[in-house]
Amino acid sequence: MSEVGLEIPDKFNVAVELVDKNLELGRGKKVAIYYRDQALTYEDVYRAVNKTGNALKNLGVDLEDRVLLLLLDCPEFAASFFGAIKIGAVPIPTNTLLKSKDYLYLLNDSRAKVALVSEPLVPLIEEIRSELRYLKHLVVVGTAGPDQLSYRELVAGASEDLEPADTSKDDAAFWLYSSGTTGFPKGAVHLHHDMLVASELYAKGILNIKEDDITFSVAKLFFAYGLGNGLYFPFRVGASTVLHPERPDPKGIYEVISRTKPTLFFCVPTAYAAMLQAADSIPGVDMSSIRLCVSAGEALPKAIFDAWQKKFNLIILDGIGSTECLHIFISNRPDDIKAGSSGKPVPGYAAKIVDPEGREVPDGEIGTLMVKGDSIAAYYWNKHEKSKETFHGPWINTGDKYFKDPDGYFWYVGRGDDMLKAGGIWVSPVEVENTIMEHPAVLECGVIGAVDHDNLEKPKAYIVLKDGFQASEELAVDIQKYVKGRIAHYKYPRWVEFVGQLPKTATGKTMRYVLRQLNQQ
Repeated sequence: MSEVGLEIPDKFNVAVELVDKNLELGRGKKVAIYYRDQALTYEDVYRAVNKTGNALKNLGVDLEDRVLLLLLDCPEFAASFFGAIKIGAVPIPTNTLLKSKDYLYLLNDSRAKVALVSEPLVPLIEEIRSELRYLKHLVVVGTAGPDQLSYRELVAGASEDLEPADTSKDDAAFWLYSSGTTGFPKGAVHLHHDMLVASELYAKGILNIKEDDITFSVAKLFFAYGLGNGLYFPFRVGASTVLHPERPDPKGIYEVISRTKPTLFFCVPTAYAAMLQAADSIPGVDMSSIRLCVSAGEALPKAIFDAWQKKFNLIILDGIGSTECLHIFISNRPDDIKAGSSGKPVPGYAAKIVDPEGREVPDGEIGTLMVKGDSIAAYYWNKHEKSKETFHGPWINTGDKYFKDPDGYFWYVGRGDDMLKAGGIWVSPVEVENTIMEHPAVLECGVIGAVDHDNLEKPKAYIVLKDGFQASEELAVDIQKYVKGRIAHYKYPRWVEFVGQLPKTATGKTMRYVLRQLNQQ
Protein backbone atom coordinates (compact mmCIF):
# COMPACT_ATOMS: atom_id res chain seq x y z
CA MET A 1 0.00 0.00 0.00
CA SER A 2 3.06 2.26 0.00
CA GLU A 3 2.17 3.57 -3.48
CA VAL A 4 -0.65 5.60 -1.92
CA GLY A 5 1.46 6.82 0.97
CA LEU A 6 -0.08 4.34 3.38
CA GLU A 7 1.47 1.46 5.26
CA ILE A 8 -1.42 -0.64 6.50
CA PRO A 9 -0.51 -3.66 8.65
CA ASP A 10 -1.84 -7.06 7.61
CA LYS A 11 -3.76 -7.34 10.89
CA PHE A 12 -6.15 -4.43 10.67
CA ASN A 13 -9.70 -3.41 11.62
CA VAL A 14 -10.84 -0.19 9.98
CA ALA A 15 -13.39 0.59 12.71
CA VAL A 16 -10.53 0.83 15.20
CA GLU A 17 -8.63 3.12 12.83
CA LEU A 18 -11.59 5.44 12.20
CA VAL A 19 -13.22 5.49 15.65
CA ASP A 20 -10.94 4.29 18.47
CA LYS A 21 -7.91 6.13 17.12
CA ASN A 22 -9.62 9.51 17.55
CA LEU A 23 -9.75 8.85 21.29
CA GLU A 24 -6.09 7.81 21.33
CA LEU A 25 -5.25 11.11 19.62
CA GLY A 26 -7.04 13.11 22.32
CA ARG A 27 -10.20 13.95 20.36
CA GLY A 28 -12.64 12.25 22.73
CA LYS A 29 -14.39 15.51 23.70
CA LYS A 30 -14.47 16.87 20.14
CA VAL A 31 -17.79 16.90 18.27
CA ALA A 32 -17.96 14.05 15.77
CA ILE A 33 -21.61 14.31 14.68
CA TYR A 34 -24.07 17.20 14.54
CA TYR A 35 -27.57 15.77 14.30
CA ARG A 36 -30.67 17.97 14.65
CA ASP A 37 -30.20 19.56 18.09
CA GLN A 38 -27.59 17.03 19.23
CA ALA A 39 -23.79 17.22 19.22
CA LEU A 40 -22.16 13.83 19.77
CA THR A 41 -18.49 13.64 20.67
CA TYR A 42 -16.02 11.02 19.47
CA GLU A 43 -16.30 9.53 22.97
CA ASP A 44 -20.07 9.22 22.51
CA VAL A 45 -19.58 7.56 19.13
CA TYR A 46 -16.94 5.17 20.50
CA ARG A 47 -19.31 4.00 23.25
CA ALA A 48 -22.23 3.66 20.82
CA VAL A 49 -20.09 1.65 18.38
CA ASN A 50 -18.97 -0.75 21.11
CA LYS A 51 -22.47 -1.17 22.54
CA THR A 52 -23.95 -1.76 19.08
CA GLY A 53 -21.21 -4.26 18.23
CA ASN A 54 -21.94 -6.16 21.43
CA ALA A 55 -25.69 -6.00 20.80
CA LEU A 56 -25.15 -7.58 17.38
CA LYS A 57 -22.95 -10.28 18.90
CA ASN A 58 -25.70 -10.98 21.44
CA LEU A 59 -28.06 -11.59 18.50
CA GLY A 60 -25.69 -14.22 17.14
CA VAL A 61 -23.96 -12.07 14.50
CA ASP A 62 -20.52 -13.53 13.85
CA LEU A 63 -17.49 -13.00 11.64
CA GLU A 64 -18.47 -12.30 8.00
CA ASP A 65 -22.22 -12.34 8.73
CA ARG A 66 -24.07 -9.66 6.80
CA VAL A 67 -26.10 -6.94 8.53
CA LEU A 68 -28.44 -4.82 6.39
CA LEU A 69 -28.60 -1.13 7.36
CA LEU A 70 -31.80 0.47 6.10
CA LEU A 71 -31.28 3.66 8.05
CA LEU A 72 -31.90 7.33 7.51
CA ASP A 73 -28.84 9.50 8.18
CA CYS A 74 -28.51 9.45 11.97
CA PRO A 75 -25.96 8.67 14.73
CA GLU A 76 -27.28 5.08 14.87
CA PHE A 77 -26.04 4.63 11.29
CA ALA A 78 -22.47 5.40 12.38
CA ALA A 79 -22.78 3.17 15.47
CA SER A 80 -24.23 0.27 13.45
CA PHE A 81 -21.82 0.58 10.53
CA PHE A 82 -18.66 0.71 12.64
CA GLY A 83 -20.07 -1.60 15.33
CA ALA A 84 -20.67 -4.35 12.77
CA ILE A 85 -17.23 -3.85 11.21
CA LYS A 86 -15.52 -3.91 14.59
CA ILE A 87 -16.88 -7.41 15.35
CA GLY A 88 -15.84 -8.61 11.89
CA ALA A 89 -19.37 -8.61 10.47
CA VAL A 90 -20.25 -6.97 7.16
CA PRO A 91 -22.72 -4.07 7.19
CA ILE A 92 -24.62 -3.25 3.99
CA PRO A 93 -25.76 0.40 3.83
CA THR A 94 -28.91 0.29 1.72
CA ASN A 95 -30.85 2.78 -0.40
CA THR A 96 -33.79 4.10 1.65
CA LEU A 97 -35.75 5.12 -1.48
CA LEU A 98 -36.59 1.67 -2.82
CA LYS A 99 -39.72 -0.48 -2.71
CA SER A 100 -40.49 -3.68 -0.79
CA LYS A 101 -39.69 -5.97 -3.73
CA ASP A 102 -36.21 -4.40 -3.95
CA TYR A 103 -35.55 -5.14 -0.28
CA LEU A 104 -36.78 -8.69 -0.79
CA TYR A 105 -34.07 -9.18 -3.41
CA LEU A 106 -31.34 -7.47 -1.37
CA LEU A 107 -32.06 -9.34 1.86
CA ASN A 108 -32.27 -12.74 0.19
CA ASP A 109 -29.26 -12.11 -2.05
CA SER A 110 -27.07 -10.94 0.85
CA ARG A 111 -28.45 -13.52 3.30
CA ALA A 112 -28.32 -10.87 6.03
CA LYS A 113 -29.18 -12.33 9.44
CA VAL A 114 -30.09 -8.97 10.95
CA ALA A 115 -31.62 -5.81 9.48
CA LEU A 116 -31.42 -2.50 11.34
CA VAL A 117 -34.24 -0.32 10.03
CA SER A 118 -35.41 3.22 10.73
CA GLU A 119 -38.99 3.17 12.02
CA PRO A 120 -40.59 4.97 9.02
CA LEU A 121 -39.16 2.28 6.68
CA VAL A 122 -40.22 -0.76 8.73
CA PRO A 123 -43.56 -1.30 6.87
CA LEU A 124 -41.57 -1.89 3.66
CA ILE A 125 -39.79 -4.83 5.32
CA GLU A 126 -42.85 -6.19 7.10
CA GLU A 127 -44.65 -6.35 3.75
CA ILE A 128 -42.18 -8.98 2.49
CA ARG A 129 -41.06 -10.48 5.79
CA SER A 130 -42.70 -13.87 5.21
CA GLU A 131 -40.59 -14.26 2.03
CA LEU A 132 -37.25 -13.48 3.70
CA ARG A 133 -35.34 -16.75 3.85
CA TYR A 134 -32.38 -15.72 5.99
CA LEU A 135 -33.42 -12.75 8.14
CA LYS A 136 -33.61 -13.70 11.82
CA HIS A 137 -33.97 -10.33 13.53
CA LEU A 138 -35.60 -7.04 12.55
CA VAL A 139 -34.13 -4.31 14.75
CA VAL A 140 -35.99 -1.00 14.73
CA VAL A 141 -34.36 2.38 15.33
CA GLY A 142 -37.43 4.02 16.84
CA THR A 143 -40.49 2.32 18.31
CA ALA A 144 -40.51 -1.44 17.74
CA GLY A 145 -43.73 -3.31 17.06
CA PRO A 146 -44.68 -6.98 17.53
CA ASP A 147 -41.98 -9.46 16.51
CA GLN A 148 -39.49 -6.58 16.20
CA LEU A 149 -36.54 -5.69 18.42
CA SER A 150 -35.86 -2.24 19.81
CA TYR A 151 -32.42 -0.92 18.93
CA ARG A 152 -32.52 1.33 21.97
CA GLU A 153 -33.23 -1.55 24.35
CA LEU A 154 -30.67 -3.89 22.76
CA VAL A 155 -27.93 -1.29 22.99
CA ALA A 156 -28.88 -0.11 26.47
CA GLY A 157 -28.22 -3.59 27.87
CA ALA A 158 -24.94 -4.12 26.01
CA SER A 159 -21.41 -3.66 27.32
CA GLU A 160 -19.30 -0.61 26.45
CA ASP A 161 -16.18 -2.78 26.19
CA LEU A 162 -15.54 -4.43 22.85
CA GLU A 163 -12.44 -6.20 21.60
CA PRO A 164 -12.10 -5.78 17.83
CA ALA A 165 -12.30 -8.89 15.69
CA ASP A 166 -9.03 -10.31 14.43
CA THR A 167 -9.49 -9.06 10.85
CA SER A 168 -6.98 -8.30 8.12
CA LYS A 169 -6.74 -5.33 5.77
CA ASP A 170 -8.04 -7.60 3.01
CA ASP A 171 -11.07 -8.96 4.88
CA ALA A 172 -14.52 -7.92 3.68
CA ALA A 173 -15.56 -4.84 5.68
CA PHE A 174 -18.84 -3.76 4.05
CA TRP A 175 -20.87 -4.12 0.87
CA LEU A 176 -22.55 -1.52 -1.28
CA TYR A 177 -25.13 -2.54 -3.84
CA SER A 178 -24.81 -1.11 -7.34
CA SER A 179 -27.62 -1.32 -9.89
CA GLY A 180 -27.15 -3.33 -13.05
CA THR A 181 -28.55 -2.97 -16.55
CA THR A 182 -31.01 -5.78 -15.88
CA GLY A 183 -32.25 -3.99 -12.79
CA PHE A 184 -30.69 -6.60 -10.50
CA PRO A 185 -28.32 -4.88 -8.07
CA LYS A 186 -24.79 -6.18 -7.59
CA GLY A 187 -23.15 -6.34 -4.16
CA ALA A 188 -19.72 -4.70 -4.41
CA VAL A 189 -17.53 -6.23 -1.69
CA HIS A 190 -15.28 -3.60 -0.09
CA LEU A 191 -12.32 -4.50 2.12
CA HIS A 192 -10.99 -3.05 5.37
CA HIS A 193 -8.30 -0.98 3.66
CA ASP A 194 -10.56 0.65 1.04
CA MET A 195 -11.89 3.56 3.15
CA LEU A 196 -8.38 4.53 4.21
CA VAL A 197 -7.19 4.63 0.60
CA ALA A 198 -10.10 6.83 -0.53
CA SER A 199 -9.59 9.13 2.47
CA GLU A 200 -5.86 9.46 1.85
CA LEU A 201 -6.03 10.01 -1.91
CA TYR A 202 -9.15 12.10 -2.35
CA ALA A 203 -10.21 13.62 0.98
CA LYS A 204 -6.68 14.55 2.02
CA GLY A 205 -5.05 14.76 -1.39
CA ILE A 206 -7.68 16.84 -3.21
CA LEU A 207 -9.84 18.45 -0.50
CA ASN A 208 -7.05 18.85 2.07
CA ILE A 209 -9.55 17.84 4.77
CA LYS A 210 -8.42 18.76 8.28
CA GLU A 211 -9.51 18.26 11.88
CA ASP A 212 -11.26 21.66 12.01
CA ASP A 213 -13.46 20.95 8.97
CA ILE A 214 -17.22 20.35 9.21
CA THR A 215 -18.69 18.26 6.38
CA PHE A 216 -22.27 18.33 5.15
CA SER A 217 -23.40 15.96 2.40
CA VAL A 218 -26.71 16.21 0.57
CA ALA A 219 -25.97 12.71 -0.78
CA LYS A 220 -27.03 10.29 1.94
CA LEU A 221 -24.81 7.80 3.77
CA PHE A 222 -26.13 4.80 1.84
CA PHE A 223 -24.45 6.17 -1.31
CA ALA A 224 -20.77 5.39 -1.77
CA TYR A 225 -20.35 9.13 -2.33
CA GLY A 226 -22.27 10.10 0.82
CA LEU A 227 -20.61 7.45 2.99
CA GLY A 228 -17.25 9.08 2.43
CA ASN A 229 -18.48 12.66 2.65
CA GLY A 230 -20.56 12.21 5.75
CA LEU A 231 -18.75 9.52 7.70
CA TYR A 232 -15.31 8.10 7.03
CA PHE A 233 -13.69 11.25 5.56
CA PRO A 234 -14.33 13.36 8.68
CA PHE A 235 -13.64 10.42 11.01
CA ARG A 236 -10.29 9.81 9.31
CA VAL A 237 -9.00 13.22 10.42
CA GLY A 238 -11.11 13.87 13.53
CA ALA A 239 -13.33 16.42 11.79
CA SER A 240 -17.10 16.84 12.35
CA THR A 241 -20.02 15.77 10.18
CA VAL A 242 -23.55 17.12 9.89
CA LEU A 243 -26.19 14.39 9.44
CA HIS A 244 -29.53 15.44 7.98
CA PRO A 245 -32.14 12.63 7.70
CA GLU A 246 -34.81 14.74 6.01
CA ARG A 247 -35.43 14.91 2.27
CA PRO A 248 -32.91 17.40 0.86
CA ASP A 249 -35.09 20.20 -0.50
CA PRO A 250 -33.36 23.56 -1.13
CA LYS A 251 -34.94 25.34 1.84
CA GLY A 252 -33.87 22.54 4.21
CA ILE A 253 -30.35 22.43 2.78
CA TYR A 254 -29.90 26.19 3.15
CA GLU A 255 -31.24 26.05 6.70
CA VAL A 256 -28.75 23.32 7.68
CA ILE A 257 -25.86 25.23 6.11
CA SER A 258 -26.81 28.50 7.83
CA ARG A 259 -27.23 26.76 11.19
CA THR A 260 -24.27 24.35 11.25
CA LYS A 261 -21.69 26.33 9.24
CA PRO A 262 -20.06 23.47 7.28
CA THR A 263 -16.73 24.10 5.58
CA LEU A 264 -17.01 21.27 3.02
CA PHE A 265 -20.31 20.92 1.14
CA PHE A 266 -21.03 17.82 -0.95
CA CYS A 267 -23.94 17.79 -3.36
CA VAL A 268 -25.19 16.50 -6.73
CA PRO A 269 -25.92 18.53 -9.88
CA THR A 270 -29.71 18.19 -9.64
CA ALA A 271 -29.69 19.63 -6.11
CA TYR A 272 -27.26 22.42 -7.06
CA ALA A 273 -29.69 23.42 -9.84
CA ALA A 274 -32.66 23.35 -7.45
CA MET A 275 -30.75 25.40 -4.86
CA LEU A 276 -29.87 28.05 -7.44
CA GLN A 277 -33.48 28.28 -8.56
CA ALA A 278 -34.73 28.70 -4.98
CA ALA A 279 -31.94 30.90 -3.58
CA ASP A 280 -33.61 34.29 -4.11
CA SER A 281 -36.89 33.19 -2.53
CA ILE A 282 -35.30 31.96 0.70
CA PRO A 283 -34.35 34.61 3.27
CA GLY A 284 -31.18 34.45 5.34
CA VAL A 285 -29.12 32.20 3.07
CA ASP A 286 -25.58 32.16 4.50
CA MET A 287 -22.91 30.24 2.60
CA SER A 288 -19.96 32.10 4.12
CA SER A 289 -18.61 29.13 6.11
CA ILE A 290 -18.04 26.94 3.04
CA ARG A 291 -14.52 26.75 1.63
CA LEU A 292 -15.16 24.06 -1.00
CA CYS A 293 -18.18 22.60 -2.77
CA VAL A 294 -18.01 19.14 -4.37
CA SER A 295 -20.20 17.49 -6.99
CA ALA A 296 -20.46 13.88 -8.16
CA GLY A 297 -23.11 11.35 -9.11
CA GLU A 298 -23.54 12.69 -12.63
CA ALA A 299 -21.64 15.19 -14.77
CA LEU A 300 -21.96 18.80 -13.59
CA PRO A 301 -23.07 21.06 -16.46
CA LYS A 302 -20.85 24.11 -16.97
CA ALA A 303 -23.91 26.36 -16.73
CA ILE A 304 -24.53 25.25 -13.14
CA PHE A 305 -20.84 25.67 -12.25
CA ASP A 306 -20.86 29.23 -13.66
CA ALA A 307 -24.18 30.23 -12.06
CA TRP A 308 -23.09 28.88 -8.66
CA GLN A 309 -19.78 30.74 -8.80
CA LYS A 310 -21.55 33.95 -9.81
CA LYS A 311 -24.20 33.62 -7.10
CA PHE A 312 -22.04 32.55 -4.13
CA ASN A 313 -18.45 33.18 -5.25
CA LEU A 314 -17.80 29.49 -4.61
CA ILE A 315 -16.29 26.94 -6.96
CA ILE A 316 -17.70 23.43 -7.34
CA LEU A 317 -15.17 20.63 -7.73
CA ASP A 318 -16.77 18.14 -10.10
CA GLY A 319 -15.50 14.57 -10.18
CA ILE A 320 -16.46 11.03 -11.00
CA GLY A 321 -16.60 8.15 -8.56
CA SER A 322 -18.49 4.88 -8.42
CA THR A 323 -19.85 2.33 -5.98
CA GLU A 324 -17.17 -0.12 -7.12
CA CYS A 325 -14.31 2.40 -6.73
CA LEU A 326 -15.83 3.65 -3.44
CA HIS A 327 -15.34 7.36 -4.05
CA ILE A 328 -14.04 9.95 -6.52
CA PHE A 329 -11.07 8.90 -8.65
CA ILE A 330 -11.06 11.66 -11.30
CA SER A 331 -11.57 15.22 -10.11
CA ASN A 332 -11.07 18.89 -10.69
CA ARG A 333 -8.75 20.59 -8.17
CA PRO A 334 -9.23 23.86 -6.29
CA ASP A 335 -6.39 25.38 -8.35
CA ASP A 336 -7.00 23.41 -11.56
CA ILE A 337 -10.56 23.47 -12.90
CA LYS A 338 -12.00 23.04 -16.35
CA ALA A 339 -15.75 23.52 -15.95
CA GLY A 340 -17.80 20.79 -17.62
CA SER A 341 -15.02 18.22 -17.37
CA SER A 342 -14.52 15.57 -14.69
CA GLY A 343 -10.98 16.84 -14.20
CA LYS A 344 -7.85 14.70 -14.03
CA PRO A 345 -7.09 11.41 -12.24
CA VAL A 346 -6.68 11.77 -8.48
CA PRO A 347 -3.00 11.06 -7.63
CA GLY A 348 -2.79 7.40 -6.64
CA TYR A 349 -5.37 6.36 -9.23
CA ALA A 350 -4.71 5.68 -12.91
CA ALA A 351 -7.23 6.09 -15.71
CA LYS A 352 -7.22 5.18 -19.39
CA ILE A 353 -9.72 5.27 -22.23
CA VAL A 354 -9.86 2.13 -24.37
CA ASP A 355 -11.55 0.82 -27.50
CA PRO A 356 -13.60 -2.42 -27.55
CA GLU A 357 -10.36 -4.45 -27.92
CA GLY A 358 -8.85 -2.83 -24.82
CA ARG A 359 -6.37 -0.62 -26.67
CA GLU A 360 -5.88 2.95 -25.47
CA VAL A 361 -7.43 5.50 -27.84
CA PRO A 362 -5.82 8.80 -28.86
CA ASP A 363 -6.75 12.08 -27.13
CA GLY A 364 -10.12 13.36 -28.28
CA GLU A 365 -11.41 9.92 -29.22
CA ILE A 366 -14.33 8.43 -27.27
CA GLY A 367 -13.83 5.10 -25.55
CA THR A 368 -14.57 3.21 -22.35
CA LEU A 369 -13.07 4.51 -19.11
CA MET A 370 -10.87 2.05 -17.20
CA VAL A 371 -9.59 2.89 -13.72
CA LYS A 372 -6.96 1.45 -11.40
CA GLY A 373 -6.67 2.11 -7.65
CA ASP A 374 -6.54 0.42 -4.25
CA SER A 375 -10.04 1.41 -3.11
CA ILE A 376 -11.72 -0.68 -5.80
CA ALA A 377 -14.03 -3.46 -4.59
CA ALA A 378 -12.72 -7.03 -4.63
CA TYR A 379 -15.62 -8.45 -6.69
CA TYR A 380 -19.41 -8.61 -6.91
CA TRP A 381 -21.02 -10.99 -4.44
CA ASN A 382 -22.51 -14.04 -6.12
CA LYS A 383 -22.09 -12.54 -9.62
CA HIS A 384 -19.13 -14.34 -11.17
CA GLU A 385 -19.77 -13.41 -14.80
CA LYS A 386 -20.44 -9.76 -13.94
CA SER A 387 -17.24 -9.70 -11.86
CA LYS A 388 -15.23 -10.99 -14.83
CA GLU A 389 -16.77 -8.37 -17.11
CA THR A 390 -16.00 -5.53 -14.73
CA PHE A 391 -12.81 -6.36 -12.82
CA HIS A 392 -9.70 -6.82 -14.95
CA GLY A 393 -6.75 -7.45 -12.64
CA PRO A 394 -6.02 -4.11 -10.95
CA TRP A 395 -8.26 -2.30 -13.49
CA ILE A 396 -12.01 -1.83 -13.48
CA ASN A 397 -14.25 -1.22 -16.48
CA THR A 398 -16.46 1.68 -15.38
CA GLY A 399 -18.87 1.28 -18.31
CA ASP A 400 -18.66 5.06 -18.81
CA LYS A 401 -17.86 6.59 -22.19
CA TYR A 402 -15.21 9.32 -22.00
CA PHE A 403 -12.65 11.20 -24.02
CA LYS A 404 -9.50 12.96 -22.84
CA ASP A 405 -8.55 16.36 -24.18
CA PRO A 406 -4.94 17.35 -25.06
CA ASP A 407 -4.55 19.01 -21.63
CA GLY A 408 -5.30 15.74 -19.82
CA TYR A 409 -8.86 16.54 -18.67
CA PHE A 410 -11.45 13.76 -18.86
CA TRP A 411 -14.90 14.47 -20.37
CA TYR A 412 -17.96 12.29 -19.76
CA VAL A 413 -20.16 11.56 -22.78
CA GLY A 414 -22.53 8.86 -21.50
CA ARG A 415 -22.86 5.21 -20.60
CA GLY A 416 -21.69 2.30 -22.68
CA ASP A 417 -24.89 0.46 -21.81
CA ASP A 418 -28.39 1.87 -21.57
CA MET A 419 -28.26 2.83 -17.91
CA LEU A 420 -29.17 6.39 -17.08
CA LYS A 421 -28.89 8.57 -14.00
CA ALA A 422 -31.63 10.61 -12.37
CA GLY A 423 -30.54 12.86 -9.53
CA GLY A 424 -27.19 11.09 -9.42
CA ILE A 425 -28.73 7.65 -8.90
CA TRP A 426 -28.48 4.88 -11.48
CA VAL A 427 -31.79 3.94 -13.09
CA SER A 428 -32.37 0.83 -15.17
CA PRO A 429 -34.56 1.63 -18.19
CA VAL A 430 -35.70 -2.00 -18.19
CA GLU A 431 -37.18 -1.62 -14.71
CA VAL A 432 -38.98 1.59 -15.66
CA GLU A 433 -40.25 0.03 -18.89
CA ASN A 434 -41.51 -3.06 -17.09
CA THR A 435 -43.40 -0.90 -14.62
CA ILE A 436 -44.96 1.28 -17.33
CA MET A 437 -46.00 -1.85 -19.20
CA GLU A 438 -48.15 -2.85 -16.23
CA HIS A 439 -50.40 0.15 -16.83
CA PRO A 440 -53.64 -1.04 -18.48
CA ALA A 441 -53.34 1.43 -21.36
CA VAL A 442 -49.77 0.58 -22.38
CA LEU A 443 -48.87 -1.86 -25.13
CA GLU A 444 -45.13 -1.20 -25.43
CA CYS A 445 -42.63 1.35 -24.24
CA GLY A 446 -39.00 2.34 -24.48
CA VAL A 447 -37.19 4.45 -21.87
CA ILE A 448 -34.11 6.56 -22.49
CA GLY A 449 -32.32 9.39 -20.73
CA ALA A 450 -33.23 12.92 -21.82
CA VAL A 451 -31.88 16.20 -20.47
CA ASP A 452 -33.98 18.87 -18.79
CA HIS A 453 -33.49 22.66 -18.94
CA ASP A 454 -30.55 22.35 -16.52
CA ASN A 455 -28.89 19.81 -18.82
CA LEU A 456 -29.43 17.02 -16.26
CA GLU A 457 -30.46 13.53 -17.30
CA LYS A 458 -33.93 12.17 -16.43
CA PRO A 459 -36.02 9.24 -17.75
CA LYS A 460 -38.18 9.80 -20.83
CA ALA A 461 -40.73 7.24 -22.01
CA TYR A 462 -41.87 6.54 -25.56
CA ILE A 463 -45.18 4.70 -25.28
CA VAL A 464 -47.33 2.72 -27.70
CA LEU A 465 -50.93 2.54 -26.47
CA LYS A 466 -53.27 -0.41 -26.68
CA ASP A 467 -56.24 -0.20 -29.01
CA GLY A 468 -59.10 1.76 -27.52
CA PHE A 469 -56.90 4.23 -25.65
CA GLN A 470 -56.33 7.79 -26.85
CA ALA A 471 -53.14 9.77 -26.24
CA SER A 472 -53.76 12.72 -23.94
CA GLU A 473 -52.05 14.88 -21.36
CA GLU A 474 -54.29 13.34 -18.69
CA LEU A 475 -53.20 9.82 -19.63
CA ALA A 476 -49.53 10.85 -19.59
CA VAL A 477 -49.94 12.23 -16.05
CA ASP A 478 -51.82 9.11 -14.99
CA ILE A 479 -48.97 6.89 -16.24
CA GLN A 480 -46.42 9.02 -14.38
CA LYS A 481 -48.44 8.71 -11.16
CA TYR A 482 -48.77 4.97 -11.73
CA VAL A 483 -44.97 4.56 -11.99
CA LYS A 484 -44.33 6.78 -8.94
CA GLY A 485 -46.56 4.51 -6.88
CA ARG A 486 -44.74 1.32 -7.83
CA ILE A 487 -41.02 2.02 -8.01
CA ALA A 488 -38.69 4.57 -6.43
CA HIS A 489 -39.94 8.11 -7.07
CA TYR A 490 -36.81 9.31 -8.90
CA LYS A 491 -37.28 6.63 -11.59
CA TYR A 492 -40.57 7.91 -13.01
CA PRO A 493 -40.49 9.31 -16.58
CA ARG A 494 -40.37 13.14 -16.55
CA TRP A 495 -41.61 13.14 -20.15
CA VAL A 496 -44.12 10.84 -21.84
CA GLU A 497 -44.33 10.78 -25.61
CA PHE A 498 -46.94 8.62 -27.36
CA VAL A 499 -45.81 6.96 -30.60
CA GLY A 500 -47.33 4.59 -33.15
CA GLN A 501 -44.52 2.05 -32.90
CA LEU A 502 -41.06 1.52 -31.42
CA PRO A 503 -37.91 0.94 -33.49
CA LYS A 504 -36.94 -2.74 -33.16
CA THR A 505 -34.08 -5.01 -34.13
CA ALA A 506 -34.66 -8.15 -36.20
CA THR A 507 -34.88 -10.12 -32.98
CA GLY A 508 -37.51 -7.77 -31.54
CA LYS A 509 -35.37 -5.72 -29.15
CA THR A 510 -36.17 -2.04 -28.77
CA MET A 511 -33.40 0.07 -30.30
CA ARG A 512 -32.93 2.70 -27.61
CA TYR A 513 -30.20 4.44 -29.57
CA VAL A 514 -32.79 5.24 -32.26
CA LEU A 515 -35.05 6.72 -29.58
CA ARG A 516 -32.13 8.82 -28.36
CA GLN A 517 -31.58 10.09 -31.91
CA LEU A 518 -35.30 10.83 -32.20
CA ASN A 519 -35.18 12.79 -28.96
CA GLN A 520 -32.36 14.98 -30.28
CA GLN A 521 -34.24 15.99 -33.44
